[in-house]
Amino acid sequence: MRDLTMLAPEPLISRPFVDVDLEELAAESARLESCAAGDVVRWAWERFGTGVFVAASFQDTVLIDVAVRAVPEIEVVFLDTGYHFAETMWFVERVRERYDLNLTMMQPLVEPDDLWQVDQNECCAIRKVEPLARALAGRSAWMTGLRRSEAPTRATSPIAHLDVGRGVVKVNPIATWTDLDVSGYIADNDLLEHPLTHRGYPSIGCWPCTQPVREGDDPRAGRWAGSGKTECGLHGWPDPAQRR
Repeated sequence: MRDLTMLAPEPLISRPFVDVDLEELAAESARLESCAAGDVVRWAWERFGTGVFVAASFQDTVLIDVAVRAVPEIEVVFLDTGYHFAETMWFVERVRERYDLNLTMMQPLVEPDDLWQVDQNECCAIRKVEPLARALAGRSAWMTGLRRSEAPTRATSPIAHLDVGRGVVKVNPIATWTDLDVSGYIADNDLLEHPLTHRGYPSIGCWPCTQPVREGDDPRAGRWAGSGKTECGLHGWPDPAQRR
């Protein structure tokens, strides 16, 4: 078993909370509920400047398209776990070229191994959670494509709030969007689509832990199928037992 304290960067331990008034943040989040997603991105940029970035999984390009339309120079961060599908890595390059992205690739501090076969939670911690912590070092906020309709664990996600565990503000510009909103935006704006999307993968993570799903199944049913695991740790751990 790896000692994660050896991998965690110093900012995880010593970096103080971002200077933000929680009442003001809650009020802004409530106001942004009725705003367009692009307006949420602009608010975050005006509030935090280069202290905010967009974390993108490249499952689709909806948030990327929304963000770069609002702020063309905004930084996009991709967590390259070392286990992504070849199609995902190909897609990242196509998207980078289309938008001329200000793209940062974050890699884990360890080489590929077989940890995913015996401890998926620790694998996610090493290959996703820890690289995100390094990306957030010295930052004030991050933006995600999290949506309330994706899973029960995300149903109450605000537009903006303090990510207490990381000491920064977390902004979810498309939190209110439904699956229909997403598919409509993709069609209306002729967005690039991940090549696995139409091969039974509505939710795409690392290849060892992602399976295709049957039509009509929950879109995230193929993630860590049969394990009881529903989150990688970037957006919380719904079951305390998952953290052992």
